[in-house]
Amino acid sequence: MRQTLIRIFLDQPWALWKTDPQSGISGPGLAVLWLVGGLLWFGFRFVRNGFSVPEGERGSLVVWLVGLVVCSVIGTVTGAGSFPIFGYGFMLLIGFLCAVWFANRRADANGIDREQILDAGFWILVSGVLGGRIFYLLQYGEHVFAGKSGGELLRAAIDLRQGGLVLVGGMVGGSIGYFTFCYLRKLSPLQLADVLTPSVFIGIAFGRLGCLMNGCCYGDACTLPWGISFPAGSVPFDSLALRGFVDPESAATYPLHPTQIYSALNGFVLAFVTAKYFPRRRHDGDVFALACILYPITRFLIEFLRNDEGSQLGTGLTISQLYSLLILVAGIVLMLTLSWRGRPARLRTTQMTTG
Repeated sequence: MRQTLIRIFLDQPWALWKTDPQSGISGPGLAVLWLVGGLLWFGFRFVRNGFSVPEGERGSLVVWLVGLVVCSVIGTVTGAGSFPIFGYGFMLLIGFLCAVWFANRRADANGIDREQILDAGFWILVSGVLGGRIFYLLQYGEHVFAGKSGGELLRAAIDLRQGGLVLVGGMVGGSIGYFTFCYLRKLSPLQLADVLTPSVFIGIAFGRLGCLMNGCCYGDACTLPWGISFPAGSVPFDSLALRGFVDPESAATYPLHPTQIYSALNGFVLAFVTAKYFPRRRHDGDVFALACILYPITRFLIEFLRNDEGSQLGTGLTISQLYSLLILVAGIVLMLTLSWRGRPARLRTTQMTTG
């Protein structure tokens, strides 16, 4: 695990690589990062345009140069030393970008406006994070708010630096945001959902890799060769020590199932399956319905290997397993409803474009 990937230094913006003496975490200067990122971007655009400068690139170049100057002096102006890049948030960002890229490719292949894909992605991202945080606070609010009062309560509620999202809550929140977006844009939600569903699973997969870096969503004891241990001070270590499963003086936990990796692989597999099923669907919404059937089944099974949640309501099942059962029932009902009443799936391009 690695909760903090690197630190970006503002006080030495042209440092190629520097180590923070307090945290021991290294990273580049902000100006160096901006310079390298800009060179890679403009180089990519140059090659993609047949080794010639694309039209309108001068304006972007001016903005980049101004940004380079700002990066060079911001540390002096603000007095700030550095800021961290957290592994959890970084993987969420990578997952979002990869999901949008894959959705754009699928949109191009099916005559759908890319602008709709990007707008829908932002609606899903924002509402998904909000829903995931609300569900997390409902489940773990007693721990999050313990010993806090006044303004500390608000800061604790919105502090996502080290994780704190429930995936099922994110899916519920993301769905609400998505259907609201489709209503406002007058789009067919089931039709667009079929295009976006594989990308959602890509986002979930990278998000679970973020969970591994953060240490959350950890598994139960594992005797298999790929069991992983978490060091003292990590989220799994502190949680297991508090529950009496680990000696607080130990250097690390006993080997645990890497359930984060299991869940990430599950996300990538479901992205592949739903993408391959898309050309074979018979009605708009078939791909989404299939996802609502497959995902809760796999999530339900993976939950048996996790050790970060207790059973709820005297059922012997975790809250995520109970949610999964509800999603499974909804997926089956949707699939049956589509097969009985749904129209044959046709990509109606005019409904999916702006204007």
